Amino acid sequence: MTIQIAVRLADETVQRLDELVAQGDAPSRASVIERALAREFRRLLAERDARILASAAADADLDALAEYAARTGPDVE
Repeated sequence: MTIQIAVRLADETVQRLDELVAQGDAPSRASVIERALAREFRRLLAERDARILASAAADADLDALAEYAARTGPDVE
């Protein structure tokens, strides 16, 4: 399900969105905004996780997980 919302954006931002769509780099304005929001949500979660890990006591299992994550590239579009 999707919900349509109204968002005010600067003229320059809309112009850049339209350029992406016109160049074929994105199928629609909405798709660009959805991808940007998804990246922002992932970034916020990563920041939260980093704060949790930073405040935790030493843990060999978490250290191993962090080392694995550091070797693995981020899954972003």
